[in-house]
Parts: sequence; C-alpha cells; structure tokens
Amino acid sequence: MSNIRRNKSGQFSDDSPGERLRQRPRRSIQRRSLDFNNVNLRLAGVWLVLGMSSLGLLMRLIWLQIVDAPRLQAKAQQQQSINKRPFVPRRTIVDRANNQLAIDRPSYTLYAHPRKFSEVLRGRGLPKNGKQVAVTPQDMAQRLAPILDLTVPELAQKFQRRQTGVFIASGLSEDVRNRIVALKLDGLDVTQGELDYTRFYPQENLVAEYLGYLDWERKPQAGVELSQSSLLERKIARYQLTKTGGNRGVLLPDRVTPDFLHTDDLQLKLTVDLRLQRAAKEALRLKMEEWNARRGTVIVMDADTGALRALVIAPTYDPNHYARDVREYGKIVGDLQAPKLLQNAAVSDVYEPGSTFKPIAVAIALENGIITPQTTVKDSGLITIGQDSIRNADKKGNGTVDIAQILQRSSNIGMVKIMQRLKPKVYYDWLQRIGLGQKFGIDLPLEGRGKLLSREEFVASPIYPANMAFGQGFSLTPIQMVTLIGSIANGGKLVTPHVVEGLYDSEGIRKDKPTLPQPSQIFSPKNAQAVLEMMESVVTSGSGERAKIPGYRIAGKTGTSQKAVVGGYKQDDKKITSFVGILPVDGQRRYVVFAAIDEPKGKEKAFGSNVAAPIVKSVMESLISIDGIPPSNPAEIDRARSSTPPTATPTKPQPPDR
Repeated sequence: MSNIRRNKSGQFSDDSPGERLRQRPRRSIQRRSLDFNNVNLRLAGVWLVLGMSSLGLLMRLIWLQIVDAPRLQAKAQQQQSINKRPFVPRRTIVDRANNQLAIDRPSYTLYAHPRKFSEVLRGRGLPKNGKQVAVTPQDMAQRLAPILDLTVPELAQKFQRRQTGVFIASGLSEDVRNRIVALKLDGLDVTQGELDYTRFYPQENLVAEYLGYLDWERKPQAGVELSQSSLLERKIARYQLTKTGGNRGVLLPDRVTPDFLHTDDLQLKLTVDLRLQRAAKEALRLKMEEWNARRGTVIVMDADTGALRALVIAPTYDPNHYARDVREYGKIVGDLQAPKLLQNAAVSDVYEPGSTFKPIAVAIALENGIITPQTTVKDSGLITIGQDSIRNADKKGNGTVDIAQILQRSSNIGMVKIMQRLKPKVYYDWLQRIGLGQKFGIDLPLEGRGKLLSREEFVASPIYPANMAFGQGFSLTPIQMVTLIGSIANGGKLVTPHVVEGLYDSEGIRKDKPTLPQPSQIFSPKNAQAVLEMMESVVTSGSGERAKIPGYRIAGKTGTSQKAVVGGYKQDDKKITSFVGILPVDGQRRYVVFAAIDEPKGKEKAFGSNVAAPIVKSVMESLISIDGIPPSNPAEIDRARSSTPPTATPTKPQPPDR
C-alpha cells in the first residue's frame, strides 16, 4: 500500500515510517538551538535587573550617606535626645524655731487586681511553703478600709469595676504603703512614679492660715505656698539627655553631669512660733465654744518689725485634707459658703472696727493740735447731727471727761466732739495717710483693700466724719487694724506686716530675705506715747480690766461693732466683739495682741470687754512665758499669789464698749 499522500500545501509526501525517521533529527537540532537562545535571553534579563537594582541601591546609599546625611543625623539626634528637668521637691517650710511646717515626701498609688486576691496561710498542718487561698473582695475591703480611711462599701464598689488594674487611691504616705505591704496579700500593687511626691503638713490645721495648701495637681492655692512659690521652687536647669530607640527609650548616662540631681538645703523660715500659735488657738477655741460664736481671729504681731508671731482663724482646715474639710464645713453652713473655709479672714475679710479705732482717731487729733491729753469735753450721752442721732453704747452720759476717760469709757459722744474740731478735708487726708482703703502689703495672698468713702461723700455730710470718729462707716481687715495699733506701740511708725523671715541654709545662715518697705512715720513718738498711756488706763481702770496681768503694764482698747446690713445697724445679735492689747507698755520690744469674735451668743450681752479681752489676756500670758518677758512690778505678782483667788469677774461693773 502506497504511503505517498498529498499534504495541506498540495504537495506529495511520503508518510512512511522510514521517511519520518529520516526527517526527525533535523527538527530536534532546530529545537535545541531555539532553547539555547531563550536561556541566553533570560540570563541577560536577570543580569540586567540585578545590575539596575544594584545601581539603584548604590545611588540610594550615596543619597543617604552623602546628600541627605545631615538631615538624617539631625532627626536621629532629635529622636534619641530628651530635654528633661529633673523633678526636685519644693523647699521645706519651718517656723522660727526650725520646726517643720511643710515638706515634700514620696507618695504611692494603689492598684488592685480582684481576680488575683489571695493570701498564703501558714501554720501547723499546712505545707511548708504555706497554702494559697483566695480572698473575697468583701474581705479585702474590710482589711484595707481602716488603712486607707475609706469605708468598706466604697472599696467593695471599686473592686467591682473590673477584674484587674483597678485604681484605688493615690498620694499615699510611706507609712500607709508599709501597712499595706505588711498585710502580705496578693492582688495589691503599690507603686511610685518619678513624680509621685505629695506636700505634707506635719502640724495639720495648726498653721493653715500661714501655709495655705497645694491642690492635687501640686498647684499652690493659698498662704505662702502661693505668695512665696518662687522661693519654694528650687531653680534646676534642664538637661539634654540621650535615650535608646523606641517609643519607651531608656535614658543613657552619657550626658548626665554629677550635679544632675543636686538640690540645695535651703528652707523657707516663717515668723510664726508654734508654741504661741498653739496657745492662741486653744484660747480662741474655748471662748468660741463658750459664746457659740460663728468665727474668730487672734493675731500677735511684733510692733517694731511687723512680724506675725501668731495668726489663728477659726474654723480652719487641715491642708492635708482640705477637700474633706470643705465638704464637712459645707454640711454646716451650706455648699455656697463652704469655700470660705479656705480663706484667710484676717487678711481678706473686712469689718468695721468700732471702738478699737478710737486710739487712732485720738492720735490724729493730737497730731493736728486740736486737743492735748488734758483736753476735756462734755458727754451727755446723745448728740444730734443733722437728722441723725448718735448715742453711747449704754445710752448714758459720762459728764465732763478728758481724753483718757473717753477711751476708758469708750465714749462715742466724746470722740465725735473731738473730731468735730478737725476740718473734714484734713481728716480725710489723714485717713488716707494711715492707709485706709488701701492694701498694707502683707506677704500673704488676697489681702483685702478695705472700704473708705470718696472724698466728696466724706466732706458733703458731717455725719460721716462723726461716725468714723468711733470706728463706723468704713472697713478694714484685722491685719490692718493690728498694724495701725502697732504704730501706737512702736513710736508712731507704720510697718509692713509679714510672715516670711527668709531662706536659710542648714547652718542657719540667711541666704535670701524679702525686701520690705521702710516704715513710715505717721505719728510723732511723743503723741504715740501719749495715746499708749491712755490705752494703759483702759486696762487699769476702764473697759479692758479683764486683760490685766499682775506685775505687767498692758495697754488696750475694747471694741463692739454692729455688722452693717441693708438699712443700717438693726440686728443686735450680728456684732463683732474685739480687743486689742499692747504688751509690755514699758518694754523695749512690744507686741500687739488682737482678738475678735464674730456673732457671739451667750446668756449675757456680748462686748469686747467680756468676750475678746480674756482671750488676749490668755495669749499674753503664754507670750510672757515663751519669751521670758520680765514683769514691770514683781512685787505685784507676789501679792497676787499670796492673796485669795481672784474672782472670775471684775470687782466693779464694766462699761459697755462700741
């Protein structure tokens, strides 16, 4: 059978097996040639890609290492460096005897992990390493509550928030931390961060009026913590340190200098005497309880320097727990009034001084030559000025009295008749000269300015000069009142009241002292001495007899001022009783002691003579003991000790004061 066939192109071909075998080698050789060419192309492509990539990498390296290197180096340095100011505690505050009043101490934060609450029990019959047992959240709350000063329900509620990482409390002291650790309970985590420091006030509420407090953000809010913050904060420079890579890089010591954590040993010393402060606080507390009073103030000032040896306000607060005390006070007086607990009433609150201002008015009259110590006036008990009538507090007359007797009997009529001799314009100039209506510059914050009528109002009506003659119709702060009386005690100089002594190092050397204005001479020493002796007669034979201390010469003046309300002075129970004393009259260094009680309520009528004067006496007795003030008449002390116990009330009725 023939194998010759026509193919698709129309040609004849031999399709026999032999013919196919003869043609096969030619096709294989052709295919191998094509495969070899393809491999070469592929290899060339690969080498081309590798070459281009290498060239790109080389160009990129050249760019990074040479062209863009400065920018990258700066960025790396920025990422690896940190500007850091090391945390340094605030300076310690001490009293004049170097007793600590405010310090910074480490604090701790407590977290709880309720799902891990457990403890290890040890004892007879238990494994050598103890037995791990679970502790219920309720049991944990009962154990922690007394340590944290929280209630069991409060803690149990916190434990229910989540199974781990529950915030419990912060600002914990080291003592509290140790007590928690001593429980040996699992599931409690007490930590301390880099900035975990709290301000601690060891004296609690004893000197809050001086100190103020720091809030939870460590921002000063009152007292010297606020006004002297620049002295309390140590000046530490910022350092540029290096850290490892990553978001939480570790600081490296390559740039840390030896003084990185260096702190000075300076302390801010105050003028307060803790012993006197404590005595004044107790005397005020007792009298306020006796008279069920609203508020009270006691101030002791060195008349020569203006340094405040004691400053007591009641009620007050504990700077360690100011928020708690405000809440408790709010339950008594209402939430709107509660923040006033944090105010220093002696510095910020103004009041009408009443009769304690009379010695200042007398000094003004003496300076202007309108009276002498021997001048007399007739006191009928009533005087009419225009459509207004002015009376003595007891609504009685005193007859013809001299200047000393006007102060002894606290005669309003006598004072009005004295000051009527002075032209209103001159009188007003003197009121401005002594600082009424102005700040006296005490180094505590938020000093009140006081209130004084404008010159036009004062001159327009004769009733205003008359009222101001006996301390009515204007207002000032207790600190300002004490400072004015201090000018009588120190020879006529108006000093600047202050509580800061300066910065002292550990060797007791003063390194920084606040600059105080120079005292201004407002009264002549002669006239100041004359008024001082008149004030002494108030204690020896006038309304201030309850401030007497055997053997010591004491000057003073009582005051009982009604609180002004809309429409006048119509609420007899809304009054402020006060007394200001000077000790000793014949001493080289004299002290002004002031006490005021706001809204006293008792079985008998409240006056400065029976409410405030006994407080001043008690404080003066403590001052005598603390400073070792010698008596003027030792024999009088011996007679007082050998005689029968003194009666609780003066031997003769005391005239009311206004």
